[in-house]
Amino acid sequence: MPSNASVRLRPLERDDLSFVHQMDNNASVMRYWFEEPYEAFVELADLYDKHIHDQSERRFIIEHEDAKVGLVELVEIDHIHRRAEFQIIIDPAHQGKGYASTAAKLAMDYGFSVLNLYKLYLIVDKENPKAIHIYSKLGFEVEGELIDEFFVNGEYRTVLRMCIFQPQYMAKFRPRQQGGNPRGQ
Repeated sequence: MPSNASVRLRPLERDDLSFVHQMDNNASVMRYWFEEPYEAFVELADLYDKHIHDQSERRFIIEHEDAKVGLVELVEIDHIHRRAEFQIIIDPAHQGKGYASTAAKLAMDYGFSVLNLYKLYLIVDKENPKAIHIYSKLGFEVEGELIDEFFVNGEYRTVLRMCIFQPQYMAKFRPRQQGGNPRGQ
């Protein structure tokens, strides 16, 4: 599984559902996923069982030194058009420590290098400048604005759709070495 020094991604397992349930029931976290908080654990377990073999989703637990710090997902994977939606949640107790950027790069690398996707896209609240800054640093660019797209906490939220393409990602984070034989001979 993808890793970078002390941060690694591993597949979501049934034993992780209590950690995910805790984040799903945090209204401040879920407002940025535009989903209703307070999901029952049995609903989450049923969802897990329903999608465990679904080839259109990849869900990973983000770990730092064996501690769970978040969740990153590639969902709506379309193998014909080679695209997927990128989603990430960092547990509030672990935010601001660089885990989002590191885990995002690992997930992006998996999407582009292992799944051979051409495009990753995401939806972010226009009023979430920290997330927009992180995504921009990772190479995501604004693709469009969806006005009053989600209803959260009694008001409509405008969101940005951002994307990055495989060639741009590879050029930014996996540049080819100049000169010499590509096989290293």
